[in-house]
Amino acid sequence: MSKKVKPYKNSELGKKEQVTKMFDTISNEYDNLNRVISFGIDIKWRKKVVEIVNSIKPTSILDIATGTGDLAINLTKTKATKIIGLDISEGMLEVGRKKIEKLKLQNTIEMVLGDSENIPYNDNSFDAVTVAFGVRNFENLEIGLAEILRVLKPGGIFVVLETSIPTKTPFKQGYHFYSKIILPTIGKLFSKDKVAYKYLSDSAAAFPYGKAFNNILEKIGFIDIENKPQTFGVASIYVAKK
Repeated sequence: MSKKVKPYKNSELGKKEQVTKMFDTISNEYDNLNRVISFGIDIKWRKKVVEIVNSIKPTSILDIATGTGDLAINLTKTKATKIIGLDISEGMLEVGRKKIEKLKLQNTIEMVLGDSENIPYNDNSFDAVTVAFGVRNFENLEIGLAEILRVLKPGGIFVVLETSIPTKTPFKQGYHFYSKIILPTIGKLFSKDKVAYKYLSDSAAAFPYGKAFNNILEKIGFIDIENKPQTFGVASIYVAKK
């Protein structure tokens, strides 16, 4: 990543601690506000992630930066018997646990407080690892990706859903207007944390998307890397194997 973007520019806390604080603060509003700012398109993108993961018929899945568990819940459609949702924000996890309990999925999904850069599982533990809108929050991207490679079984699949920046006109201009003006304004109006949604915009802009991210995955040791742009390039699904 070209620069390390943090939520609170005047804070002496590290990025990891700042991100944890931010998501703890906005955890109760996150789901509803996320639907608004993405126009609900993120639901369609997550379905595509599930389809890709389902292609290998996994029995064990680790969903990193699981947040309130949306993707982990969707991944139950793969019929995997064990799904772990890992996140550094206890506030987000608690919202997720309530959703999981309501859906009676406690026997399949376990929500775990943990760090993506120090994953609390043994080598070769999971058939699939997923991250939706979370890799840009890693304090050290390469350490986090190396940890994912470590816990993935040989032949296992790694699927990332992350924002990216359109390269074609007029989508590029529209994206910049939305991310720089509209998104932070929504955050200021409706969020408890006035800087949170500006951070989400800034971190997306700083993320090494597309070929740059493919190159990092290859450097870490992943193979069979694919990049699948979504909705005019405003998001991408990356698929890689161990």
